[in-house]
Amino acid sequence: MSDDTPYTYAKAGVSIAAGNALVKAIAPLARATARPGANADLGGFGGFFDLKAAGYTDPLLVAANDGVGTKLKLAIDSGKHDGVGIDLVAMCVNDLIVQGAEPLFFLDYFATGKLDNGVAERVIAGIAEGCRIAGCALIGGETAEMPGMYADGDYDLAGFCVGAVERDQALTGTRVAEGDVILGLASSGVHSNGFSLVRRLAADKGWKLDRPALFDQDVLLIDALLAPTRIYVKSLLPLVRAGKVAAMAHITGGGLLENIPRVLPDGLHAHVDADAWPQPRLMAFLQAQGNIEPGEMARTFNCGIGMAVIVRPEEADGVAAALESAGETVFRIGRIAQGAKGCTVSGSAEAWSARAAWTATHEG
Repeated sequence: MSDDTPYTYAKAGVSIAAGNALVKAIAPLARATARPGANADLGGFGGFFDLKAAGYTDPLLVAANDGVGTKLKLAIDSGKHDGVGIDLVAMCVNDLIVQGAEPLFFLDYFATGKLDNGVAERVIAGIAEGCRIAGCALIGGETAEMPGMYADGDYDLAGFCVGAVERDQALTGTRVAEGDVILGLASSGVHSNGFSLVRRLAADKGWKLDRPALFDQDVLLIDALLAPTRIYVKSLLPLVRAGKVAAMAHITGGGLLENIPRVLPDGLHAHVDADAWPQPRLMAFLQAQGNIEPGEMARTFNCGIGMAVIVRPEEADGVAAALESAGETVFRIGRIAQGAKGCTVSGSAEAWSARAAWTATHEG
């Protein structure tokens, strides 16, 4: 470029036209997520939401934000962008439902060095699909093209979700009592936590990601690892509103051990029996490949349980039946007892490839 050539934004690496084309392409995806309270039109400086139109009388607002973690890098490296948008929504909306809140609206942030509209559209289509599954409206977002900030082909995602709960239905952990039962809802895979360890194993062990998985010949290993995080909102919301749930924990980073105590009051301890559900073959594969101790599994991965639901003992069978009829796979995985606030996961020598009976505890 000679000294007197006019500079433009495009020459600096940012395409306004590509951004405008993307907004046009994703507008129908957003409109498909419209719900009472939101018309889901994109293009303004912000999105409106009408709580009254959504049917609330005395609501508390609950907000959550999250990303997808290094699962995103695995998706980028393998060129499989369709599921990470669902992961993004799931990580946020599952955090809202555990507080009793119905997810109402969602905003996303997509940042990259150079906008590839094909990739961006696939990612945002996944976000819209996640919103549809969760029943929340995609009312806006930000697509940022930032040359020099990201390596070629890389992008990052963040999600922001706001939900509402009637004041008297909010779940804050105060309803949990000694003797309560812990129900576990099956996960759909690794979900969106533990992928720094997964990627380290893949590199160190030379996994053939595009070949059928050793534990399931019908699925490519990469597809098993990238299976989108399960969204539990629609099956749990009616039970929350009916007052059948004492507390819930979304099993994310820190696993069962560290997430269940987050919803317990002081003086109560969760006891989880690892023999109460079959270890998913994907989890057994990860454990064997990394020679991972059972206690480390319990604080790194969801180990097959994506959501823990704490209920009164007399409600347990009815809640489990309702969740199963809503499409969930439910296990009775533990109980609440007196003790220091925390969680203990224990198993026999048969559970999680252990060499002897084992126990792992987290307090706090």
